[in-house]
Amino acid sequence: MLDLATTDLIPLYLAALVIGFSKTSIGGAGTIAVAVFAAVLPAKESTGIILPLLVLGDLFAISVYRRHADWGLLLRLFPYVAVGVVAGAGFVGLVDDTVMRRSIGVLLVLLVVIHVWRQRRLRENTDVVPMSATRRRWTSIGFGFLAGFTTMVANAGGAPMSIYLFTMGLGVMSFLGTGAWFFFIVNCFKVPFSVGLGLISVDSLWLDLRLAPAVVVGALIGWWLAKRLDIRTFEKWVLGLSVVSGLNLLR
Repeated sequence: MLDLATTDLIPLYLAALVIGFSKTSIGGAGTIAVAVFAAVLPAKESTGIILPLLVLGDLFAISVYRRHADWGLLLRLFPYVAVGVVAGAGFVGLVDDTVMRRSIGVLLVLLVVIHVWRQRRLRENTDVVPMSATRRRWTSIGFGFLAGFTTMVANAGGAPMSIYLFTMGLGVMSFLGTGAWFFFIVNCFKVPFSVGLGLISVDSLWLDLRLAPAVVVGALIGWWLAKRLDIRTFEKWVLGLSVVSGLNLLR
């Protein structure tokens, strides 16, 4: 890991910058960084290398948005996320990487399409009834499991979680605060699984140390930008980047 050529390190530094940016601003950008790491490094090893960088970005995010989290929503979601993470850890060693990556890509694109379709119906048809309590619960179960599973398998939980938070009608600050605490807790929960699977090592941590400054710079840029985005612009960027990330996983 420490003998990477400069041509390999440059895209990794840029991807680390995007990780920091996604944590304090447009979350959908994070999966683009995941794709870059997987392209430069072996796919499975890249998930272990990127995880400490994600946790570092999470620390910056919760330091900025810690007061804006919807803890009721998070507490309802976490049990299903935990099940998804455990299921994802089991599948990492059993399922073909290509099939799994493409399946996740299809799911992400479908989720964006369904969300956009539903939001359009709500805007155009005043007779459309918002989700009932039962439907909201099943939505939490489905998205919680999917977010946990995809974040464990491919560090791609940002897209389903973003769509879920928009579905719940959160504003920009609540969106960022809830997402910040969610991913900090979930990514810390993933660490023992990644260590047990041999995805985090001394060499990988040394590489993380070299890339860490780029995460910090990206987080500061994202924090500056987030204060200047309205909710509609914010949603368009997140959903657009989620589609790009999903299509990238189909390759």
